[in-house]
Amino acid sequence: MSSEEQAEKQPVTEEQALIARLNSETAKIDWHELQKHYAAGNVLGVASNADLIKVAIEFHRDNATQIQQWLQDNSLFEVSDQQALDWYNSNCQLWALVIPPFVLVQESKK
Repeated sequence: MSSEEQAEKQPVTEEQALIARLNSETAKIDWHELQKHYAAGNVLGVASNADLIKVAIEFHRDNATQIQQWLQDNSLFEVSDQQALDWYNSNCQLWALVIPPFVLVQESKK
């Protein structure tokens, strides 16, 4: 049996399934469509050098320690009014992922 065949036969772990699900739920969205979520205080930004999926996984796990660390080092941040206005004026398109009650957003890498 080839290594590819063995890999296909191995069961998918819970972590792999979660990563696949989160990847499938990630989409690009215009900032204008996120206004009501921003107004409700439910939008958090993810720094462009951070991994959106890893952040979502830790939210899913309710890992408050890691989330606090990211908030402190600005890998995760509350979207400022100025940032929201800039995104609004340019109708910026962002990667978004819903992890209730939050919408995590990240600027597309250029």
